Amino acid sequence: MNWEILLAPYRQAVNELKVKLKGMRSQFEHESQHSPIEFVTGRVKPIRSIMEKANRKNIPSNQIENEIQDIAGLRVVCQFVGDIYSVVDMLKHRNDFNIIEEKDYITRKKESGYRSYHVIIEYPVETIHGEKKLTAEIQIRTLAMNFWATNEHSLNYKYSGQIPRNIESRLRRAAEAAFQLDEEMSKIRSEIQEAQRIFKKKQDTN
Repeated sequence: MNWEILLAPYRQAVNELKVKLKGMRSQFEHESQHSPIEFVTGRVKPIRSIMEKANRKNIPSNQIENEIQDIAGLRVVCQFVGDIYSVVDMLKHRNDFNIIEEKDYITRKKESGYRSYHVIIEYPVETIHGEKKLTAEIQIRTLAMNFWATNEHSLNYKYSGQIPRNIESRLRRAAEAAFQLDEEMSKIRSEIQEAQRIFKKKQDTN
C-alpha cells in the first residue's frame, strides 16, 4: 500500500475544512457577534494509528478507507456547551459536504467520562484524477472537555489503553468536575459575553 498516495486527499480535506471552519469564526467576529467557535485544529491520523485501529477491528487493508471514518479529523473547540449545538446546526446547513452520522457524547457520555459531539461527514476533494468523496470526523467540544480529553488520550497512550483503575476513577471524577464547570459558566454566559464585547471594543479603539 502506498500510504502517501492514500493519505494525500485526506491532508487536502483537512486543510480545506480548517480554512472553512476558521472562516465561520471570522465571519462572526466581523459582524461583532459572539463566535461559538473558539479555535479549530485538524490532523490526518498517523499511519501507525490507522494500522493499529485496522488490526484491532480486523479491517483488511483494502477496506481501510471504507471502515475507518476518522482518517481525516477536525476539532472545533467552543466556550460554552450551547455553542456546540450552534456549530452542529451550522454544519447541517452547509452544502459543501454531507453529514452521514452524528454521535452525541454530551447527553450520552462514554463510560470513561468522555464528552464531545462527533459529526461524520462525506467531503468531496478535487484530485488530479477527478472528484474523490471521503469521510472525515469533526469533533465539537468545550475548552473544559478538550482539556480532559487531551489528558485522557495521553494516559491511554502511556498505558496502551489499560489505564490503572485508581487513575480511571480519578479521570471520571475529573470529567464530572469539568462538566460542572461548563454548566456553571453557562449560567453566567451573558455576563461573560458582555465583558468580552467591552474588552474587544476597548482594544479596537486603542
